[in-house]
Amino acid sequence: MARPSAIACAAACQNWAEYSHQSFGMPLPETIAMRFTEEDAGYVTVRPVVKQTFRLAELADMIVSVTGKNVSRVQQIFRAGTVVYNGYRYWWDGFASKEDEITGLLALFPDDDPARPFNVALVTSVSLEIGGGTLRSLVGLVRHEASAKKLFCKRSPWEILLTAAKVSTPRYEKYSHSEGADVYRVHLSPEMAASLLKQLLDAAPRGLRKKLAALQPPAALLFFIPRTNSVGAGTPP
Repeated sequence: MARPSAIACAAACQNWAEYSHQSFGMPLPETIAMRFTEEDAGYVTVRPVVKQTFRLAELADMIVSVTGKNVSRVQQIFRAGTVVYNGYRYWWDGFASKEDEITGLLALFPDDDPARPFNVALVTSVSLEIGGGTLRSLVGLVRHEASAKKLFCKRSPWEILLTAAKVSTPRYEKYSHSEGADVYRVHLSPEMAASLLKQLLDAAPRGLRKKLAALQPPAALLFFIPRTNSVGAGTPP
């Protein structure tokens, strides 16, 4: 799913700079020298280390994508100077921060908004939730991936997924900082889940069918609708 725009991030940087200078004598750094490299199964690889300068809002956005708006966790990661995000490990010279500084910074990021209505036309990705508890896993399908259909099929897998949202209205669950989107959930009965998976397999072209073939029927569907005008880093890679 596409991250929010760099323009939104730049606006957040400016807002934070104004806020911090008004509120604190020693503001958080506006830019941070970063290093990052690919991480494989918890171990740093021998791939080259890349150096790049991040703005504070870019680093905060990346951390919030991992922790959510958790003041103590963000504060801890700022101080530790490392985080794993999107398959990469990032390092920087850790720095101290105050709780009220972090609270002010996180105020720039979106909150849950259960009052937001579900609009099926705005959905850009759907995740199939398989299992539950410690065995829970998500299999994501983006619109363009699921919009292709097998020859002679009347509906695409994407149309089948959206039909499920019309049969049972999804309920608001949360705002996902990692996806930059509001998340809506539809629970499926065992019968509905088995029927849905069969329909998806019957309609899916070869590539998508391989992705779905080994799945168990999903317990729920999660629908993602991007939040516009939200803070986003657009962080690499």
